[in-house]
Amino acid sequence: MTGTPSGLLLHLSGPLQSWGTGDVPANLRDSSRYPTRSGLIGLLACALGRTRDQRTDDLRELTFTIRVDRPGTFLRDFQTVGGGMPRELTVITAEGKRRSAETATVVSERYYRQDAAFTVLVEGPPETVAACGQAVRCPRWPLFLGRRSCPPDAPLFLALTDGPEPARELLRLPLARRPFGGTTVEFIGGVPFTAPFWPEGQSGGRGDVPFAESRSDPVSFASDRRVYRPWRVYRLVADLDGDLHTSPGPDFLERLISHFSMDAA
Repeated sequence: MTGTPSGLLLHLSGPLQSWGTGDVPANLRDSSRYPTRSGLIGLLACALGRTRDQRTDDLRELTFTIRVDRPGTFLRDFQTVGGGMPRELTVITAEGKRRSAETATVVSERYYRQDAAFTVLVEGPPETVAACGQAVRCPRWPLFLGRRSCPPDAPLFLALTDGPEPARELLRLPLARRPFGGTTVEFIGGVPFTAPFWPEGQSGGRGDVPFAESRSDPVSFASDRRVYRPWRVYRLVADLDGDLHTSPGPDFLERLISHFSMDAA
């Protein structure tokens, strides 16, 4: 990159990821099938070293476009806490009391996305994009993919771009998917996918109509006052060049290095 950054490219992959939607009971930890807006803003805030009580107004100006390299599969984790313990050792309720023997066992379900990989484009004010890029490269705190128990298995930072249409990079970057995984790729975004961006005949579905709405725009991350606003989500399916497909692992990382080396030449 030689000019003002117009976009930040991230790679999110790991054995497990979990991107909660927030609209579930307390004993259920769900996961979206792709990174949520609140999860991505939280990841960048963590890289910048911000606490939950600090404001994220500048990060809320960012937009995210997600390329689903590997959708992965759902994993359900069934957990129990407090069963068989004497009352003085059972889980404390919200009122500060101990549970009775009949209600001592607390059951919870946690869902994860396993073996998934995503390429994320972050766009917004250049100074904010540049600061986030530097923070992801040298994060203040360890980064994780939705939950602290989900560390990434590869560096998150790919590149800062300075082109007029940074989203086009999502059509050119190597794909962390085995060659026999098919050429159809799903894109998720917070803004409509406009026709001029996609080469004629490449798009496999409309991307200018929202296909979902989630409470994933974080107003506050504070533990005692978490507030989220509704956020429209757009989806587009497109066919990418089969030559972009690369087996995950060392082969994919080598292709990425070669790709960015050629761009810099």
